[in-house]
Amino acid sequence: MTTQEPLFEHQNTFEMGQMSGQLTLGKFEVHYEELFAEVIEDGVITIEERARLDKAANALGIDPERLRKLEQALQAAFEARHRVTVRDLSDEAPASLVVKPDAAKDPRMLALELKVAELTRRVAELTRELEEAREREAVEVDLRDMPSGGVEAGEETAEELARRVRADPRDVASVRGLHRAFTRDGDLDRARLLAQALHHLGAAGDEERASLAQHRSAGLIRPTSSLAETGWKLLFHPEEELLTGQIFAVIVPAVLLGRVSALRRDKALVALDPQKKQDPKVSTVQAVRCFDWAGAILGMTSPALYAEPELPGIVEVALGVPPSTRLGKQALSGRTPAELAFIAGRHLSWYRQEHFVCVLFPSVLDLEDLFLGALSIANASIPLTQEIRQRVAPIAKAIEPMLEPASIDRLRGHFLRFLEEGGRTNLHRWASAAERTAARAGLLLADDLDAARRVFELEDPRTVAAKMDDLLAFVASDRYVNLRRQIGVG
Repeated sequence: MTTQEPLFEHQNTFEMGQMSGQLTLGKFEVHYEELFAEVIEDGVITIEERARLDKAANALGIDPERLRKLEQALQAAFEARHRVTVRDLSDEAPASLVVKPDAAKDPRMLALELKVAELTRRVAELTRELEEAREREAVEVDLRDMPSGGVEAGEETAEELARRVRADPRDVASVRGLHRAFTRDGDLDRARLLAQALHHLGAAGDEERASLAQHRSAGLIRPTSSLAETGWKLLFHPEEELLTGQIFAVIVPAVLLGRVSALRRDKALVALDPQKKQDPKVSTVQAVRCFDWAGAILGMTSPALYAEPELPGIVEVALGVPPSTRLGKQALSGRTPAELAFIAGRHLSWYRQEHFVCVLFPSVLDLEDLFLGALSIANASIPLTQEIRQRVAPIAKAIEPMLEPASIDRLRGHFLRFLEEGGRTNLHRWASAAERTAARAGLLLADDLDAARRVFELEDPRTVAAKMDDLLAFVASDRYVNLRRQIGVG
């Protein structure tokens, strides 16, 4: 699709907000990771290779302590995967690994560490006492002021109808009731959204169909501002526990680095053709222009895009440092603007820090090991079975050296909150919810349930009904309307 129509544009008054939440990597990781991975590929660092590493470190102006941590992480990942020990043949400690004396030997630092340990123990005690107090607390229910009659017979409030739609998004009577309620109240945007749901369910009347036809002629949404971080919290599916995502967000740059290094050693990285790289500012390919448009609305930057018509699918991530996106045959031709908007919004959601771990390791078992590895970095004494500890320890060893002190502190803070909130998470449910969040991001941009359905059908017709049920419930929710108002549509 290479038409020149100005489809993917914003309002002239569009305000780009602050970028937040997106996966980020510094040039340090980009340059040095590839060089070091090549050096240790044979399990030996020669004197000549060490000299080359030192020269690269000096040229990049890399902090020696930061460099040592990166090399430790990459080496730990290599040794865990190949069950070998990397040998450094340098006669003396290489300049790139010279670090400052260990400050932990300072008596004052030891005293501070003891104090921190005591405070940590006390926090754990207070947490247990708080949980016990909550369990003993009596809960009182007082309904004396509630009118005995409730709402008048035959009438239901919008709240009650919305609750029924959440329970059964295909309940036509409830969806139609909500449509009438919002029409009566003059909330025309919500009424149109419910008309769209009725059309998708095959239950729209002449009035609803006429309203939708008029809306479609207006084209894609043209927001006045980008989505803020508070908006993303509305976009997240309710079952996507935010704290679980925040823990993954801390470690995902290090996990990406290790994953790319492993793929490079195995010669499994996708080779991208520089000739196929697209510039969204000048490209006439609508799928490319759409990604740039979508990223601005979601408060993100579009990744590097490669148009590859020989790729049979729609779109996929090409792992690298940084990662890129490949646009396949089904994205480059035959898609409507609304379908492209849905594809772009859903795909860009996976570039969020908390979501990208699912791109790296889609398996829930792998997510469990990474999550426990992150928790063990925050607190090495967490109770784990011997079998799990043997799996998790190499992961933590490979990740921890790559984390800045501020990141480790943030991880410890998340760990304490995790304990306060019960110390439980369901990673299968979280990963499924992250997938629904991505679809919601796509719908926010496409504003078209039928476009979402067509994209789902391209991928797997067996899963369309379940995915559409969640989007139908989302359309009827306050969250969706508030998101539209935040970006200036509706």
